[in-house]
Amino acid sequence: MNNTPPPEPPDEARLISRCQAGDVQAFGVLVEKHKRRAYYTALGLVGSHDEALDISQEAFVRAYRALARFQPQRSSFFTWYYQILRNLSFNFLRDRAKQPRPFSEIEAPGNSIQHIPDESCDPSIIAERNELKDAVWRAIDSLKAPEREIIVLRDFQDLSYKEIAETLDCPIGTVMSRLFNARKQLREKLEGYLS
Repeated sequence: MNNTPPPEPPDEARLISRCQAGDVQAFGVLVEKHKRRAYYTALGLVGSHDEALDISQEAFVRAYRALARFQPQRSSFFTWYYQILRNLSFNFLRDRAKQPRPFSEIEAPGNSIQHIPDESCDPSIIAERNELKDAVWRAIDSLKAPEREIIVLRDFQDLSYKEIAETLDCPIGTVMSRLFNARKQLREKLEGYLS
């Protein structure tokens, strides 16, 4: 019987060091650690399941190629990676806005989020919740990219004001102001549902 404890998972600094030394498997561990968060962040920014997958994967590829320039003493891996993800998401949104899309390509907001219905609920309550969820996603999707981003970082990713300020490289007061304005716009768009 082997009484040795299992090896501890490597901390992020060691993983980064191994990656920068050319260890591809160490980068795979980083991807596994952050892929879910990356996907949901991209989904919140672009509103499309397929595009969120593509963008988050492309961002990991670009991060791997640029890893030699990453300085762990200046930021966490995800904060650095987020800048790549953010740029790709905003580029996608900019390009999408320039091109008209056929109706068949527009993904319904309700289809982009997994929903496990509570079967003990009344069907009318389920329908009402689905309608509200769809309205919230439509409202978020209609926000400008910076407002959508601040909502995603605070309310979806649950980052602190300090973490958002570091991620966006701006003062905490700016974060608070942007978040206040984004939430105000969201509230106005959902006014009929909130009364």
